[in-house]
Amino acid sequence: MFSECVRVATVRSMRMTVIGCGYLGAVHAACMAELGHEVIGIDVDPEKVAALQAARAPFYEPGLPELLERTMATGRLRFTTDMAEAAGSAVHFVCVGTPQKRGEFAADMKYVDSAVDSLLPHVAAGELVIGKSTVPVGTAARLAAKVADAEPGAALAWNPEFLREGHAVEDTLTPDRLVYGVPGGQGTTEGKAAKALLDEVYATPLKRGTPLIVTDYQTAELVKVAANSFLATKISFINAMAELCEKVNADVTQLADAIGHDDRIGRKFLNAGLGFGGGCLPKDIRAFMARAGELGADQTLTFLREVDSINMRRRIRMVDLAREVCDGSLIGKRVAVLGAAFKPLSDDIRDSPALNVAAQIRLQGGDVVLTDPAALDNARKAVPDISYADTVEEAVRGADVVLLLTEWKEYRDLEPATISGLVKEKRILDGRNALDPGRWRAAGWTYRALGRPRA
Repeated sequence: MFSECVRVATVRSMRMTVIGCGYLGAVHAACMAELGHEVIGIDVDPEKVAALQAARAPFYEPGLPELLERTMATGRLRFTTDMAEAAGSAVHFVCVGTPQKRGEFAADMKYVDSAVDSLLPHVAAGELVIGKSTVPVGTAARLAAKVADAEPGAALAWNPEFLREGHAVEDTLTPDRLVYGVPGGQGTTEGKAAKALLDEVYATPLKRGTPLIVTDYQTAELVKVAANSFLATKISFINAMAELCEKVNADVTQLADAIGHDDRIGRKFLNAGLGFGGGCLPKDIRAFMARAGELGADQTLTFLREVDSINMRRRIRMVDLAREVCDGSLIGKRVAVLGAAFKPLSDDIRDSPALNVAAQIRLQGGDVVLTDPAALDNARKAVPDISYADTVEEAVRGADVVLLLTEWKEYRDLEPATISGLVKEKRILDGRNALDPGRWRAAGWTYRALGRPRA
């Protein structure tokens, strides 16, 4: 049995494997090395592995390049494509993606299954396989059976991640909570043994007083999707209020400020605008709905369909607003778009509202010129039939309308006078409610935003 084989070390450092070196895995590997562990990152992509082995981050994330350089220099971190190098690690983190299935809401589990199947021949008694990927509830129990069949002396735990893109290093090194899903819950001998190994992994944040919840597999799996569903619901709620505010010429920002003072509600995630995107919230709430249906509880999460619908309507409304301010037609109008990433401090364009709006405007005949501080290369590959600019000044030159669609600090701090002489028409649409309407209007600009009064 796992509980009889595990040996709890008395030292903080341990040897561990991180399988899957995408966004989650690369950050986790580097952070675990920063905490003093010996870490081997494994990925099937040779180019990604080569970049990481050279201490180059294959994506934009503040603080990660410096962290990679620092931890690689210590010798505690290395990357490989060889799964056999997992042998001898005390713990093995599974950090591969769970994208949405093509044509379905459900999560595609083939990468998780493949990673676990490839790992198991190299797992020995006393070792712990730890899932971090966001998965449908029930996955951990299924994978635990695989682990037990392959090596009865090993076990599986589930340790969901709560990273925010743009803050992933901070969130891993100083998490706001840790959740362990262990065999049979914390009351069993096997569960206690798994917890002991996880406590060793996270000794540093635990000593700082990080809250810890130890639970069963299914509760741990639900934590991440429940949290994302709640955040998505809160964002879509305020965007629904923005739709109503537009009908009566009310101000959704002041509305959010007012209700946000109620400590039962809070002001966070009550920022009306284009809504959410990225590789987590959209696909996670859809996969959650799909899994509920498989479990015979489809009525439980029907509200998430409206959450998703409200979110997508915001993009359509932004295109309609652009057409409205351009005298009813986008054909031949030069449209400057500020932002391609789904959020600032990221180069992630997966399900990006900004890029989606830009593409829709192009389909309606607009001459789109887009700029972004970090995501231009990714955007060019995804939407090659629009124009791209390296600077704001280049993007807005001759524009009939300017759209702020990703709230990068350099866009929030933009001075109206800086670009007034460059545009053809002084019209700006604030898709993130990130600008001061009074300042722009005082400079002679037509300012419009989602859920804000016309003047």
